[in-house]
Amino acid sequence: MSDETATAMYRTRTDALTTDVGEGQPVVFAHGTLMDRTMFAPQLEALRDGYRAVAYDLRARTDRYAPGYGLRELADDCDALLDGIGEDSAVIAGMSMGGFMGLRFALEYPERVDGLVLIDSMAAPHTAEERAVYGDLVEPLDGSHEATPRELADGVTGYLFGETTREENPELVETWVNRWATYPGAAVYHELHSWLDRPDVTDRLSEIDVPVLIVHGEEDPSIAPSRAEPMLEELPDAEMELIPEAGHTANLEGAEAANDAIRSFLDERF
Repeated sequence: MSDETATAMYRTRTDALTTDVGEGQPVVFAHGTLMDRTMFAPQLEALRDGYRAVAYDLRARTDRYAPGYGLRELADDCDALLDGIGEDSAVIAGMSMGGFMGLRFALEYPERVDGLVLIDSMAAPHTAEERAVYGDLVEPLDGSHEATPRELADGVTGYLFGETTREENPELVETWVNRWATYPGAAVYHELHSWLDRPDVTDRLSEIDVPVLIVHGEEDPSIAPSRAEPMLEELPDAEMELIPEAGHTANLEGAEAANDAIRSFLDERF
């Protein structure tokens, strides 16, 4: 299967790939590794009055997860998605991997980006040590079409959720663990490798001349807030909102605070 075939899916299958609510300024949400479009349910509900809020499943959550692909292909998919939903441009809101993609999308398709919301993401690459740890974690899944082992799904909760969530909202954590344990192993392997060796785009952030909101969990165990803060210095028009008692999925763990920040940003800037 070619990358062109996979990307074409977003032009022809958007009904199956998206949740699309409301009318107005379009805001397109792209999820992170291991997640899917349902992670943005709180945001779609908060924005449906006044905005067209669209969340979509990236390639790993479809039957087109192989062969290997990178952030450029994911950006091309987002371009095709905008075609599929009939929008010339949108605010692109991406969580973690979705944010990595969003930055590339803004650099490759600037005319299609009205603004960015970067949730628990960063412009710099992961360290060599982190790349080795993550690579080793998913290596057993390479080529596997069996479900992701439950023990691996359990083991990654410490990367995705903050300490407060793990202690006080175990139901949320368990819901996602159950979902992760249904994913084909190869889908997870290719998903992680789509961004693992990405280049540093910090020196290109000055090219992104649109409003940017950085939303970050104060307890993010995977990308500390301090690793997102340098983007404030490099982006021409950026602001940051920290979400208390939230980890790497700040829009889920601290949905109310995240919704307030995103809605305020959109209302003021669009």
